[in-house]
Amino acid sequence: MKIFNVVFCVLFILFAALQWNDPDPYIWMPIYLYGAVFCALAATGSYYKGWYLFGILAYLGYAIYLFFTKDGVLDWATEHHAENIAGAMKASNPWIEDTREFFGLFILIIVLLVNFVHASQKKAKKMRKKMMKIG
Repeated sequence: MKIFNVVFCVLFILFAALQWNDPDPYIWMPIYLYGAVFCALAATGSYYKGWYLFGILAYLGYAIYLFFTKDGVLDWATEHHAENIAGAMKASNPWIEDTREFFGLFILIIVLLVNFVHASQKKAKKMRKKMMKIG
């Protein structure tokens, strides 16, 4: 888990840095840095289930919005035949930007979910050990 979290911490910092020239860096830089901070904390053995859950729910809500909004992921898949979204750095069409943002959120959700599950399992294991000492 330490390697997993260090890798994603670095990736999320890089993702945040790439948002500098984006039309809305004030939204996306904090989103990626949130993931980076909690990956860094998890890499040191500090897990915060409540904050993972908060991030998962917030990002899931935003991802659902980006999926269904006009020029969102659904439009990209159906009306634009899943056009290549990685062909150029600059998003020339609105559905490219929204689709990229959706997949960025998807990655964040998965990473936070992995840490949430790991923290839950770690807590359950600790509780079982405690119960064994009592019993």
